[in-house]
Amino acid sequence: MAEYRKRIADSILQEKLESKGAVLIEGPKWCGKTTTAAQKAASILRMDNPTDREQNMQLAKLNPLRLLRGEAPRLIDEWQLAPSLWDTVRYEVDQRGLMGQFILTGSAVPPDTDEISHSGTGRFTWLLMRPMTLYESGESSGEVSLKALFDGSRPVDGENALDINSLAFLICRGGWPQAVDLGEKAALRQAFDYYDAVVKSDINRVDGISKNPDRVKRIMRSFARNQGTQVAATVIANDILANDTSEVNEDTVHSYLNALRKIFVVEDMQAWNPNLRSKAAIRTTDTRYYVDPSIAVASLAIGPENLLGDLRTFGLLFETLCVRDLRVFAESLDGAVYHYRDSSGLECDAVVHLRNGMYGLVEIKLGGNDLIEEGAKSLLKLRKVLDTEKMREPSFLMVLVGVGKYAYERDDGVLVVPVGCLKN
Repeated sequence: MAEYRKRIADSILQEKLESKGAVLIEGPKWCGKTTTAAQKAASILRMDNPTDREQNMQLAKLNPLRLLRGEAPRLIDEWQLAPSLWDTVRYEVDQRGLMGQFILTGSAVPPDTDEISHSGTGRFTWLLMRPMTLYESGESSGEVSLKALFDGSRPVDGENALDINSLAFLICRGGWPQAVDLGEKAALRQAFDYYDAVVKSDINRVDGISKNPDRVKRIMRSFARNQGTQVAATVIANDILANDTSEVNEDTVHSYLNALRKIFVVEDMQAWNPNLRSKAAIRTTDTRYYVDPSIAVASLAIGPENLLGDLRTFGLLFETLCVRDLRVFAESLDGAVYHYRDSSGLECDAVVHLRNGMYGLVEIKLGGNDLIEEGAKSLLKLRKVLDTEKMREPSFLMVLVGVGKYAYERDDGVLVVPVGCLKN
């Protein structure tokens, strides 16, 4: 068995176990939910164990409390096979009056909520896991810490070991834990297998409605081409209409995208709404992203060599990789990631905003002096229009790059940080 690679979610899970009676871990399939939960569990019930599955299902109906016996925290894996266990866990948490009693994990496909009568408020807390960051998979040195930047640490220093070829591979491989230690060919295959499972099975299991697999592919391909934009469902519908013999409208696209959202394949980014000195109107449309860049790669049926020959697509998917990592890092700091765009055309790719009101502004560029200069100018311009009498000054301005040897601070205070140096 492969050695467990530590996850940023490890410490978050521990904190949540100390604050509530039960933790539900959600996220895309294959991102490591069960493996991470097992590191904290003192006992484990695997509902889908072929040897015990029939018996477990019977007990879930006749004597569900029996399934909950075991040393705490007790991990209940694939709990959604018997959704009624949710109410049983809630009841048992109330009876015990203790924190950290249960961890629930399972398929990304939502359970049948008809068998659940209580929301779990006050008893459950939720943890969203995503695929591995470059820091977790060992490709980032972690010499530049987001937490340290928020704490005021300067100057930054770090050396990037990633070149453009390795970066192309990492985008295509993705952050799937089981891909990290495989050979190159097998590692690249994992994202395509994930994509096939979504198209042929998972998306239909969301609501029990069979969906046209060719249409799913076309929608996912169009979504991949529109990574990092605020594209409307009507645009995606028009994009695929030429290749779809039956009618495709905005409602159809919405229904497919909602299904992909429910199984954590896509994860849109909300708009940031700061106080401004200017009268520019803030655009509030969400930005489109896959949860991992490798899903876009599989949707487009491309590989590392294709990215190296198409720097525009390379840049778009590099942005998706950076957003994935920033989201994981931000949540470990009790924050979230937003985007900014206003009516004057001023944009910011990522705003890492913490619950305490601190924030950092990030522009994402593949690399090169001209692009770094462009990103720095945009960050400085945005800082000027922020009304810092009503909100804090940004903790940092960062151009996050893929290609670049070192992390450093420019004379104007803008940080240039390779993603191969970043950690939470």
